Amino acid sequence: MSSTGSAKTGATGQLLRIGVVGAGVMGTNHARVLAGLPGVELVGIVDPLADHRARAAQMLGCPTFETLDEMLALGLDAVTIAAPTHLHREVALACIARKVHVLVEKPIASSVTEGHEIVAAARAAGVTLMVGHVERFNPAVAAIKQAIKDEEILSIAITRVGPFPPRMSNVGVVIDLAVHDIDLIRWFTESDIVDVQPQLASAVAEREDIALLQFRTASGVLAHINTNWLTPFKARSVTVATRGKYVQGDLLTRQVTECFGFQRDGSYSMRHLSVGHDEPLRAELLAFLDAVRGGTPAVTGEEGVASLEIAIKCLGAPTGSIAAPLRQAPRAVAG
Repeated sequence: MSSTGSAKTGATGQLLRIGVVGAGVMGTNHARVLAGLPGVELVGIVDPLADHRARAAQMLGCPTFETLDEMLALGLDAVTIAAPTHLHREVALACIARKVHVLVEKPIASSVTEGHEIVAAARAAGVTLMVGHVERFNPAVAAIKQAIKDEEILSIAITRVGPFPPRMSNVGVVIDLAVHDIDLIRWFTESDIVDVQPQLASAVAEREDIALLQFRTASGVLAHINTNWLTPFKARSVTVATRGKYVQGDLLTRQVTECFGFQRDGSYSMRHLSVGHDEPLRAELLAFLDAVRGGTPAVTGEEGVASLEIAIKCLGAPTGSIAAPLRQAPRAVAG
């Protein structure tokens, strides 16, 4: 568990001064949501790129800064880090050194070693560290988690596919997409992943754009993830088979169905489960604020590192970092 301690910010309800690092799409969304939360003062958003700062200022009307030091000098209680992954360690450690609580977007860092450094620094400084695995806060995911509570899970199947993203950094589908579902498998089963069997391919991208990943958890659950950037439409689905239920959820439409009461003649009962309407990012940021004010981080630094470690194993990266080898040239596809 990520440590919390003497650097905690006061009692519940105290105004928290929060900054955002990174004014890209995700960082801008962080700032938008934070600006509308009660008990929060959005101090500003940091980005070295002038066009990003200009867009953020126009959209949000908040102060912008070129450097992290400029914003930290104003005095902050917490930051959310939505900068490129290779900057997570540097930014997180700088904030932690100032006793500033940190939410860092997934993946926690570029390597397991860097992730452990961030976790250790937060523990030593007594500040809150939370990792932004936002899919846990999808109301459909929460409904699935509740439906399988106290059930003996047998298998999990997750599909997360879509078209090639217009904005993409130097990672493939495993780090961009599958790491969400690696985290969900660990969260659903409350068990570590002990066996990884990946199949990867690069059809049109330099890095893997197709991944079929199979896992076994310490508790014996079999799981697989199907993810790619080749599907012309987005699809996000989760199915969980337990000893007594079959739960199926669409994470986009937020419809969750539960099959139960299986009979020898093949009949069974089915019902649609109640699903909330919260914006996942808003729910995640509220959970972070609760942790800063004295609660427990919803996704600890250690959990973030564990999911990153499994993702890196899927890539077969010998250096323990997300920089898996590039394929030499993209193959042509029919069309």
